[in-house]
Amino acid sequence: MSSDSFTFASDTGIAAIGLQLPPLAMDVRELAELRGVDPNKFTLGLGCDEMALCPEGYGVVQLAAGAAKRALSRWDGSLEDIGLVVVGSESALDMSRPLSAFVADELGLEGDVRSYEVKHACYGGTLALRQALEWRLSGAARGKAALVIAADVALYAPADPGEPTQGAGAVAMIIGEPKVARIATESYAYSEPAFDFWRPVGDAFPSVEGALSLDCYKRATERCFQQLVGDRDPADALGELAALCFHVPFPKMVKKGVRQLGESFGWSEEATAAFYDSMVNPTMDWNRKSGNAYTASLWISAAQALAGRKAGERIGAFSYGSGFGSELLVLEAGDAAAEGAWTADVEADLAARRLVDRGAYESLRGSHVAAAE
Repeated sequence: MSSDSFTFASDTGIAAIGLQLPPLAMDVRELAELRGVDPNKFTLGLGCDEMALCPEGYGVVQLAAGAAKRALSRWDGSLEDIGLVVVGSESALDMSRPLSAFVADELGLEGDVRSYEVKHACYGGTLALRQALEWRLSGAARGKAALVIAADVALYAPADPGEPTQGAGAVAMIIGEPKVARIATESYAYSEPAFDFWRPVGDAFPSVEGALSLDCYKRATERCFQQLVGDRDPADALGELAALCFHVPFPKMVKKGVRQLGESFGWSEEATAAFYDSMVNPTMDWNRKSGNAYTASLWISAAQALAGRKAGERIGAFSYGSGFGSELLVLEAGDAAAEGAWTADVEADLAARRLVDRGAYESLRGSHVAAAE
């Protein structure tokens, strides 16, 4: 991959990042004991560690607004400089009023601002980011910046197979001067209509076709990366990236996607495993503490991968959303990436949060189920 394979705008990218995790979590081993299953099924089989949880009265708005406030605190602009606020989420509070309006209310953001919500399962946050980038590049922004937020609370019915993958979190990004990272204008998208994961209006919890969802995820991975590689040698093309971030429904699913990628490139099992261990696995430490945060999942990984990067280093970011849509982006670290100021958000939230036991979890889930009815 030559140094000019991608086009990066000189004046547009990620200016600041903020993250927010909720104040509760549960070790998946505790959940395994509650459900009467072998803990290795969750830890080794799924690759999960802890699942972030929201207490009663705390949810997607608090997550989104908290991440936004942190991003804004690291930005040298003001609310008057925001011309677009868009929230990617599948945790909608209302079928008409967008989450962006709830967040804007929390921030005191109003005026000459375009405000809306994007929905496409876990892909929604990436779509919001791409729309903000393209809005800036089109000239429609007239010099203003965008506030993009990916935020979700993932809950499944008690004892559902997806329960140990639950999680929550939010990532907010100011799209303006690319101090943290530039985003290549080229991206690589692939989609098919599929019912691999869905939640009809009125249903409290999602439905999942697990085998189909994995097949869709693996196929999307292969198709998007094949577009990026083109007719080049895959090892050379991907070797120009310092890290690869994926949407993380659970870490083992990412590993299976990478295995599919290696097979499509004709790599040996050993070469694929080495690629995963060096390029992908280190980017999921924060995800193992948050659980699946849906739209925020990829961007939690990308935020971790960008922190500490030297200016000019590039990472890949693969987004997947059921239904299904997918897209692969390339980001180039800016001068502020090396400092990685947003790591303080995760450190503070992990230090302050409380791990709940089985009894507290059952009580919490009881309140969630009652609220959904």
